[in-house]
Order: sequence, then structure tokens, then C-alpha cells
Amino acid sequence: MLRFVLMEDILNIYKPIGISPLDVIKLLQEKNPKYKDVPMTYAGRLDPVAEGVLLLLAGEDVHKKEEYMKLEKQYEAEILFGFETDTYDILGINQTTQSTGLFEEKIKNLKGEITLPLPPYSSYKINGKPLFMWAREGKLGDIEIPMRTTQIHSTQVLDSYEISSTELLKRITEKVNLVKGDFRQEEILNKWQEVLKDEQKYSVAKTKFNVSSGTYIRSIAHSLGGVLLGLTRTKVGEFDIEDSIKL
Repeated sequence: MLRFVLMEDILNIYKPIGISPLDVIKLLQEKNPKYKDVPMTYAGRLDPVAEGVLLLLAGEDVHKKEEYMKLEKQYEAEILFGFETDTYDILGINQTTQSTGLFEEKIKNLKGEITLPLPPYSSYKINGKPLFMWAREGKLGDIEIPMRTTQIHSTQVLDSYEISSTELLKRITEKVNLVKGDFRQEEILNKWQEVLKDEQKYSVAKTKFNVSSGTYIRSIAHSLGGVLLGLTRTKVGEFDIEDSIKL
């Protein structure tokens, strides 16, 4: 039996890379019979290749979802420069190769109100259909991708380094292979193998962002001329990753 630290049935769970928030709920219910027949939801989803703090609400607290969705978030992100994908992260089809500058000053100065388009591969619905379905069907030209205005409270460059094509492909392959479900994995890996066949060095910036609810770190990475190599949500409101429960 797992030992859970509960706060009115608000659970701070660590979501690993590769599974969805719904998978986390299923896993929790399988491992802890207490929650087997209890209504549950999550407040704030995480992408397949993202990890970290995921808030699960149980019982009557499912009705507080909107309240917890509005909490501020903290993320640590690794931004890989020199690439652009259709998902704005490594779980996407590489489209272009750009310059490999670090843009450290641009990252440090990123603060305040920011308006960016939603990632084409996201769950936001237009006419009842998620954006990622419009993208998969090749119909993004039929709609206007919404812009979203959020707040960046602070940014910090924690580290910067260079990575070789060989090591980069290894890291991408490991992460993509962890992803469950149909996310075009084979096509994505084939494209990365093609793009990274020649040995080069690429720049990566490890960053920390404190942002308002609704901020897509993928969109920030894209606006800086890069893609997300890794993303960890380290805090939601007062819920810290140090206290997260690993299933």
C-alpha cells in the first residue's frame, strides 16, 4: 500500500515522462484501492514528454478544479536551439534548422505580460475539436490559431551547454520511446535521425520560469528560436516537486 500525504484529497503526484494525466489517475487507483471508485480529475495537464508536479483532485474536491487551475506555476526547461518542430518540442516533426545562438540575454529579459500563439499540437478546442486534431488532419489553414496572453513573473538561466548530434539523438530517442499511445513516434524519430546524421554541436539553455496559469513553455521556447528538449513542472501554487508522490 502506498503512503499518501493528503490535503483535503488534493494529491501532489509526480507525473513521469511518457504517460498522460489520465494514465496517472488510472495508476493511482490501481495501486491504492481507496480511490478505486472515487471521482477524480487533474488540475493542469502536462505534455507527454513533460514531467513533474500534477495535482489530482478526489471526491468533492473535483468541483474545485477551476480554482486549482488558476494557480501559478514554476517550470525548469531545457531549450534546444537551432531547430523548429510542429509541436514546439522534441515530440514533433522537425521542420527547419536555424542558427544556434543561445539568446541568453533575451531569456533573462523575458518578463511581464506576453502574448503568444497556442502550440498547434495542444488540447485547446476550436469548434469542439482539439487543435492537435486540426493539425493531424492538415487543416490548420482552415482556422485561426488563438493567441494567449499570460504573465511571466520571473526567468532565470540556470546553465548553458553544447550537445553533440550523437548525444542529442540518444536523448531524444530515449524520451520519445517512453511515450505511450500514438504520437507519430516512428515518423518523428526517423526525421530526427535524418536531421542529426552529421556530427555537429548544438546549444542548450537550462532555464527556470515562474508564470501565470495557462502559459505554454513550448510557445516561449518557440518564440526564442528553439524547441523544448525537456520540461519539468517544479511547483503549482504551494505544491512543490520535493513533496510529490511517485507512483
